[in-house]
Amino acid sequence: MLTSKRLSIEEAEILMRGAADEARRMGIPMCIAVTDDSGQLIRFDRMDGGKISSISIAIDKAFTGAAARKGTHVYNQLCVPGEPTFGIHVTNGGHFCVIGGGLPVTVDGQVVGGIGISSGTAIEDQACAEAALNHFREQTGYRP
Repeated sequence: MLTSKRLSIEEAEILMRGAADEARRMGIPMCIAVTDDSGQLIRFDRMDGGKISSISIAIDKAFTGAAARKGTHVYNQLCVPGEPTFGIHVTNGGHFCVIGGGLPVTVDGQVVGGIGISSGTAIEDQACAEAALNHFREQTGYRP
């Protein structure tokens, strides 16, 4: 039998707060999504001014981070013609995202969820997701 860990609602809220704090610091209203370890949505928030078009992108980034167990920025570099993963962005009903800003959430080497951020540039979204993970680790004491 397999045993797996997954984020609680309270832990998802910690990630949300970390992302929102960073987004405010950056001056960019973000869409923030947190999923469980299978990529299913736990929490979502669109900050005042967050782009409507970024709602589904943030959710898809969180899905990809959790389900694929890698950051979306990694697939961005691999999903080009001639590379073995070209075309992966059209899998999973089109929910596989290759735009930076989606990361897996890991605890003790195990993926327990995903976070996805959208409304800035891919680099800004990525920085906000990383800040959320740092806040999560500071608040919970969990190790990656």
